[in-house]
Amino acid sequence: MSPHSNLAPWQDAARPADERAGEVLRLMTLEEKVAQLYGVWVGADGSGEGVAPHQHDLAEVPPEWHQVIADGLGQLTRPFGTAPVAPAMGVQALANSQKEIAAANRFNIPAIAHEECLSGFAAWQATVYPTPLAWGASFDTDLVERMAAQIGASMRRVGIHQGLAPVLDVSRDPRWGRTEETIGEDPYLVGTVATAYVRGLQSTGVVATLKHFAGYSASRAGRNLAPVSAGTREFADLLLPPFEMAVALGGAGSVMPSYTANDGVPATADPGLLTYLLREEWGFSGTVVSDYFAVTFLQTLHGIAGSGAEAAAAALEAGVDIELPTLRNYGAPLLEAVRDGRVSEDLVDRAALRVLIQKCELGLLDPDWTPFPAESAESAGAEGRGGDAAADVDIDLDPAEHRALARRLAEESVVLLANPSGALPLAGGRRTAVVGPLADSTEAMLGCYSFPAHVGPSHPDVGIGIEVPTLLEGLRAELGGAVLDHRRGCGVDDPETSGIAEAVAAAEAADVCVAVVGDRAGLFGRGTSGEGCDVADLRLPGVQHELVEALLETGTPLVLVVMSGRPYALGGLAERAAAVVQAFFPGEEGGPAVAGVLSGRVNPSGRLPLAVPRDGGGQPASSYPAPPLARRSEVSTVDPSALHPFGHGLSYTSFAWTDFRVHGRPAGSGDPVATTTDGSFTLGCTVRNTGARAGTEVVQLYLGDPVARVSRPVCSLIGYVRVELEPGQERRVEFAVPADLAAYTAPDGRRIVEAGDLDLSLRASCEEVRHTSRVRLEGPTREVDHTRHLVSEAAVAD
Repeated sequence: MSPHSNLAPWQDAARPADERAGEVLRLMTLEEKVAQLYGVWVGADGSGEGVAPHQHDLAEVPPEWHQVIADGLGQLTRPFGTAPVAPAMGVQALANSQKEIAAANRFNIPAIAHEECLSGFAAWQATVYPTPLAWGASFDTDLVERMAAQIGASMRRVGIHQGLAPVLDVSRDPRWGRTEETIGEDPYLVGTVATAYVRGLQSTGVVATLKHFAGYSASRAGRNLAPVSAGTREFADLLLPPFEMAVALGGAGSVMPSYTANDGVPATADPGLLTYLLREEWGFSGTVVSDYFAVTFLQTLHGIAGSGAEAAAAALEAGVDIELPTLRNYGAPLLEAVRDGRVSEDLVDRAALRVLIQKCELGLLDPDWTPFPAESAESAGAEGRGGDAAADVDIDLDPAEHRALARRLAEESVVLLANPSGALPLAGGRRTAVVGPLADSTEAMLGCYSFPAHVGPSHPDVGIGIEVPTLLEGLRAELGGAVLDHRRGCGVDDPETSGIAEAVAAAEAADVCVAVVGDRAGLFGRGTSGEGCDVADLRLPGVQHELVEALLETGTPLVLVVMSGRPYALGGLAERAAAVVQAFFPGEEGGPAVAGVLSGRVNPSGRLPLAVPRDGGGQPASSYPAPPLARRSEVSTVDPSALHPFGHGLSYTSFAWTDFRVHGRPAGSGDPVATTTDGSFTLGCTVRNTGARAGTEVVQLYLGDPVARVSRPVCSLIGYVRVELEPGQERRVEFAVPADLAAYTAPDGRRIVEAGDLDLSLRASCEEVRHTSRVRLEGPTREVDHTRHLVSEAAVAD
């Protein structure tokens, strides 16, 4: 007799997931299938606190719990991320909910539980890592993958199956409040870093969700949810490639459409995007989940549906499998539309099958499924002690190894923008004024989607649950016996200037002044950065600009430290500062990390993931990546060039780049090296640390296409690598560059690789060229698709 003979067909783990899912789908009623297509958000605050505009009236308490789960349930929304809950209590509560869900339906199938996890698991007492802009600034995919694996391990340990991250939107206008959630302004950097995150998270069994697909960051004037008017090639060659990488190379299990409408078509109702491109062309086989209330927004904001049933029909037909966060359009309105014949039941079957396959892959259809995560059940003896066993488990969501990695990533992400007079590292024994609204503030460290910034303001009587040392505390630890005089000077965004005089007096009495300015993350006006916190220009918030101006007037050397969620226009300030440092919401260990850079304990190695603008208006101002006419020229009086360009960053040591070779030949010898349109190049150099201390150089590889069928960017990043070197040490860097990386979208909409000359350049930033080689592609024009080579390969050897 088969060991599986007593199992229902869908419980047999020896069978393929699609077969098992098909077996259970075949037996389901319409109501049971539809129940798999929505989530329920238990505990959401109907008053509007903690949710967004247009959402407060949507977060009402759902119908009676047992009525909701009678036919099953697709997802549970944010059981840990809605309100502060002790980890052990959260495990118990989630397990109890899952037991009830499984017991209530005929097939004993629980829900998928999802959470936010952009800056770490968004739960009380969980590690807060640096925000995605800091991941980009690190140029370190290996470390980002390790971070994501830690995040996933914490989530899986407490019973979470899906994470709503990473964000793959390419920053197009830093006035957009969600710039802090992006990885940067270059699609190659965004794609490679985000793919590393996907691999790390999914290595733990947690499904990664790519968002926001696609175009969200290209909204007009950087306004949240504003229309998107990106052209065909901008969409195809700048906004889509990161998603393509994460699907093809990362194997992402879920995708979330954007809130925005692209040329009038909301992404949530776009079958060309969600079905033809994503599934039929790219071969994506996971689930598509709506952004919160995005299906309802098809009716209330976009005006393409006249009822909840019409909104459900548009989203379901486009390819949205699951409506989040709670029961609305995919409930009774969808059921009624199917019964009336307005929506085909085949569409319900299509979505339900995808959901059930994913549940099967997560082990939720297995006969030995337990509501308690394995580690918690084992340590507490849950299976033998009954339903309350997990409550006794001591679950540490912020262990030492997580804090250590958060510290390292923060340290690698700090960017030294300028240090013309060698004011940094700070010298010991000097009287130092430490001023600014963020010098002694935890707000300087925390991005909008960290739990303390996202949920904490709705629970002011509950502590943030983790230790977050401030920069001032970090400097006290780093500088030992140094005299530090702290003055706040002003707030982050209030107009009060009365404290500036006190800060000026402290600076006048000091040998050096460290001014710490920037952002406070929050939601929809509760911050200066974050979701819904868009700005009209890039001047520092509040009166911080006036504070810095006043400090510069004292003549005391000023070290300007910007801790923010977006770059700010520093022209007029930075040129007069003794040094400038940029950190993008560096997480719970960000204070010690930035202090380590200021003291010299840490040799900075961060590079800008997006440009620092010179002027506050006329955005978007960055001329990278963009064609020649986007740069400064005689045809316009506006200079869009950046103060500090993409990829820029300084060190406390120096590096020499020598022995440039293409295909093994010394660069510049003879005719251009040639390969076929389906071939590849090798390109490399030797990097030597010529300074007196260990440091890390970031070698960046760019491609330029001087003559093409469309106007192409002057240069685009196609490779990078971090090179760690001791004083006097040298290492060889080699890139293998597939010709496919020269592909672009032609006027007829086809992506092609064509014959012609290219420029391959090794640079320290997009503007700092160390060497350029002209190479040549020969042969027929090739049309390529998502199966093309998407990345170069870098090797570093002694």
